[in-house]
Amino acid sequence: YDVRQQLSQVQNNLISSSDLFVSLDELQRQLDLLEQLSEIWRRKILELREDASSVRKQGEYLSRVMNSNLRVQREREELLTRRRRRRDVGVGDAESAMQDLAEESTSLASSQNMVGELLMSGQAQLNSLIDQRQRMRGVKRMVLNIGSTLGMSNKTLKLIEKRDENDMYLVFGGMCITCIVIYIVWFR
Repeated sequence: YDVRQQLSQVQNNLISSSDLFVSLDELQRQLDLLEQLSEIWRRKILELREDASSVRKQGEYLSRVMNSNLRVQREREELLTRRRRRRDVGVGDAESAMQDLAEESTSLASSQNMVGELLMSGQAQLNSLIDQRQRMRGVKRMVLNIGSTLGMSNKTLKLIEKRDENDMYLVFGGMCITCIVIYIVWFR
């Protein structure tokens, strides 16, 4: 129904103004209901988008894992067929055996370069952590000087030192867990 049409009918005294107000109240109730429903639907659509994003991320992760496993299996089979071929060839095909050894040497060299890059990256991160620790020690000294100047209580200073000690345990624990994960991934 059209509210404007009803308003013109009220102006022409065809219907009473109370009928118009009842119609307006009904319209307002329906709009409120639609607004509540649309808010519910907005939330549901948002939840569905989040679910779809989560499923997409999980699918991409599984795809990467499967592709990595397939690549590793393919490389393993290639290496094993080279070894079998070399064993089956014997002394007669020395040039092919030398080529296989050269390829193996190249592969080992590239692996060694990758490990070297990983070690350099780790060393750079450790140096960064050392620099941060030195800066934090300076900041700690400065805060303690300011705190003693301002008259901070010993209890507050001890609390700060305890927190620093707990942070140290967290860093060492995180480093140990990271090393264990790297060890498991490396020798798995």
